[in-house]
Amino acid sequence: MFDGLYFEFPKILFVVFFFIACETLCRMKLPSLYFPHTQQFMKNSMTSSKLLFLLKWLAIVMMILALMSPVKDEPYELEPKNGHEIALILDASQSMQEQGFDRSNPNLTKFDVVKNIVSDFISKRKDDNIGLVAFGAYSFIASPLTYDEHILNKIVSQLQIGMAGQYTALYESLAQGVNLLKMTKSKSKVAILLTDGYSTAGVDKVPLDVALDMAKKEGIKVYPIGIGMPNEYNQKVLIDIARETGGVAFGASNANELAGVYEKIDALEKSEIKNETFTYLKYYYIYPLFVSLLSLMLYVYLRNKRGYV
Repeated sequence: MFDGLYFEFPKILFVVFFFIACETLCRMKLPSLYFPHTQQFMKNSMTSSKLLFLLKWLAIVMMILALMSPVKDEPYELEPKNGHEIALILDASQSMQEQGFDRSNPNLTKFDVVKNIVSDFISKRKDDNIGLVAFGAYSFIASPLTYDEHILNKIVSQLQIGMAGQYTALYESLAQGVNLLKMTKSKSKVAILLTDGYSTAGVDKVPLDVALDMAKKEGIKVYPIGIGMPNEYNQKVLIDIARETGGVAFGASNANELAGVYEKIDALEKSEIKNETFTYLKYYYIYPLFVSLLSLMLYVYLRNKRGYV
């Protein structure tokens, strides 16, 4: 436990010489009273005085050690991650409230099914640095890139239909996914874009060619997923996005097919993400401080107890 322990302020140790000098030169002088037959009384007094002397100096020494601030360097290393940095881009527009997408549970909306499948996908990708973008009439980063699957899944569970408006800003959402990944240094950047509709004219403020240029400039591979019947989403645009960025376009007409799509994406090639090492100081001053205060309280108690000098 104490291997590698050192003091931040070792020079404070010299304060002990001040207390030694004070003990020698500044003794308290009390008037003497003489009583006959006090041998037993003197014996008890000497015993109590030794105990008080020990407690006093224990308190002083422990207080000085606490002031010297004993610390220990504790290294903390993030293990190398052999995975992708992934932007999950989810359509949260009003059309995602349609039911019947999951035949085993027709009361679930499309968005409920998507959240369940995406959460399962996140739980499997333990080595990936994953962020989340939600979009409707506008897009926003719901979560920055993180390795913490529990936090990410909690955020996914709190997403709601229509929270970004009822329309579909498809190309703007792709640009937002690029913004999420552009500051990373990984060689493998992936965006998984899921939608169930067409880009809404007049709402989508980013042209498709601009969003594609942004993705290609950052080396981001995009995997678009259209859910619903083929005529319900813009199949051609999704294929173009995949072809231009080196990804693959998928379609899923039900929950089982969507789960299969994410299983295919789960087999993506992996690339190494550099590890990081941190060092933090662990302080141990609390232990000598506790002993010092305990000794001081006991000293004061015994010093004032009747029968002790």
